[in-house]
Amino acid sequence: MKKKSFWLITALMTIALLGVVFMQLYYIRQAYQLNSQLFEQNVNQALNAVVNKVQRRNAATHIIKKDFEWRLKREREQRNKEKSIAQLAEKYKEEERKRKLRQQQIIIADLNFQDSMIREKFYNPEIISEEEYVALGNQSTTPLNVDVNVGFDAELHVVGGNVRKTFRMGSNKTFSVKPDKLPDSIRYLAYSRFDGQPLKISLASVDGVLEAKFKNEDALAERRYKLELKRMQTDTLDIFNSDSFNLVEEAAKEMEQENVPITKRVSEEVLDTLIRRELLNKNIALPYNFWVKLAQRDSVLFQKISTESLDASPSNTYQTTLFSNDIKRDPGMLYVSFPNKNEVIFRNMGATLASSGGLVLVLLFIFSYTLYAILKQKKVSEMKSDFINNMTHEFKTPVATIMIASEALKDPEITADTNRLKRLAGIIYDENMRLGNHIERVLSIARLEKKELHLEWEPVEVNDLIVAVTDSMHLQLQKKQATLVLNLEAENSTVNGDELHLSNIIYNLIDNANKYSEDPPRITISTRNSNKSLIIDVADEGIGMEKDQTKRIFDQFYRVPTGNLHDVKGFGLGLNYVKDIVTQMKGSIKVRSEKDKGTVFEITLPLK
Repeated sequence: MKKKSFWLITALMTIALLGVVFMQLYYIRQAYQLNSQLFEQNVNQALNAVVNKVQRRNAATHIIKKDFEWRLKREREQRNKEKSIAQLAEKYKEEERKRKLRQQQIIIADLNFQDSMIREKFYNPEIISEEEYVALGNQSTTPLNVDVNVGFDAELHVVGGNVRKTFRMGSNKTFSVKPDKLPDSIRYLAYSRFDGQPLKISLASVDGVLEAKFKNEDALAERRYKLELKRMQTDTLDIFNSDSFNLVEEAAKEMEQENVPITKRVSEEVLDTLIRRELLNKNIALPYNFWVKLAQRDSVLFQKISTESLDASPSNTYQTTLFSNDIKRDPGMLYVSFPNKNEVIFRNMGATLASSGGLVLVLLFIFSYTLYAILKQKKVSEMKSDFINNMTHEFKTPVATIMIASEALKDPEITADTNRLKRLAGIIYDENMRLGNHIERVLSIARLEKKELHLEWEPVEVNDLIVAVTDSMHLQLQKKQATLVLNLEAENSTVNGDELHLSNIIYNLIDNANKYSEDPPRITISTRNSNKSLIIDVADEGIGMEKDQTKRIFDQFYRVPTGNLHDVKGFGLGLNYVKDIVTQMKGSIKVRSEKDKGTVFEITLPLK
């Protein structure tokens, strides 16, 4: 990819990403404003509910008070009426008793008057019982019996009477008449002053006129009592069922007339409870501050601060009239502020923020990964170009050498010289082997990438393998006057692995240590045991690497730069091959390096 195209694609992706980010920010801003409006609406509704409840509580207090007063008044009047009715009944009974007594007295007086008249007109009259009177009426056993019936007018003049003679038997008894035990008739036995004959006299206990008069008096008194009782009961019902009394109107009139201060009409505790309850009904569980002021002048009546300080900024403070129905009195103003207003708004926007944030993060990840992939592919492309150049150079040298040696063999003079012929044949063979090794190395890497490289698992004695590899590299190391030190101290150095690939690993590490040393190389190979593992260290005192270079040396085609010098040959595939083989053998490889001081490769393999 050309540099211009890369920057164009990057610019377009950046513009698209920024556009999406700005759209998400605009969407979040709109959601915040909408939630703010919803929060404000909920708070205003809660405050209106608080005000309505405060006003209803105030009205209910007056109504309850008025109702209590009215109940007391009705109970007092009821008691008075009941007392009056009871007094009326007592009065009626007392008057009835007196009337009956008076009637009895009149009856007794009338009887006494008639008794005196009988005693005046007859001789020795005696009151007899009803049984004696009846006995005197029997003619066969009774001597002469005189039955006298006398009638008197209003002026007590005798108006009529009759006398009947009968026989009398037995003796008479004197009878005391009591006012409450008068018989229906009073019976007398008397003797005529003319002829001395016995006479029976019958006198009615109550005169018919008096009886009618007394009945009329009783009926009139009873009718008066019932009328008065009915009137009193009707007055009581009128008091209880009167339509002229309206409890709500009376309470409203009283509320208008009374000049009660706001602090007496509602308390701080009641107001705080109502505010908290109504806010919770709207799902608002935030700490709040509230205070009540007079509407007509700046005077705070009471306040409650639930946080450290009173934050009364207009953006988080809400107000309403406390007693809006008061016209003559100061209605008061209720203020409520929320220091942490944004907390509930952002909590309600949790899903929106999470989705928007997740989308932005995904886009950022895709954008970053795309740039990373493009840069990596660009770098891989550059490394492949370097690899092709190196491979061309590596292939070109043995091919050119073989070509020169082949042309030399065409010379008759050279073919006649057996020694020179053998030397040229050896050169062709060595260069051909070199070319074959290069090709095999490239093919091995290709098979590793395709997972087609299969290891031949067998026990391998690593200490012996290291000795064999170093012996085969003796001439190569001697060419650069390298010093090789072997510290093969591992008592158990047998591992399960592929002997060929293990030898290639050791060869590559020794070859790198030999190539990347400016002075005569000094290479140290050590083995040791740790737990159930074999550790192989290959250390040199060469040019070393920087820290960022050590992170990339196992990548394909990567070669440590050596400035403007290109005397270090290779494809950049050796260490990548080493790491892949070690990983397939269930081992690990680490590198420690310091610039201009050398490098140490540490391979850990599980023991057999």
